[in-house]
Amino acid sequence: MYGIMINEQERREVEYLLKREMEEIMFDLGDHRIDQNLKNAMEDRYEVLFQIFRRFANRDEILQYLPRKKKQN
Repeated sequence: MYGIMINEQERREVEYLLKREMEEIMFDLGDHRIDQNLKNAMEDRYEVLFQIFRRFANRDEILQYLPRKKKQN
């Protein structure tokens, strides 16, 4: 486990970067031209980013970015 000390401005910047990346992934997941294997990798990345995001965001923002459940094949 690692710890990090950042100031408020840096916290807001990290939160902004995480939101941008998660929004881009959500947008790309809706693209029918992207292979399903790649989409699975993108979903895994989203989950990792979301776990980091949870440490910075408030409850309302966390609910807005909750990952959707994976379909069981």
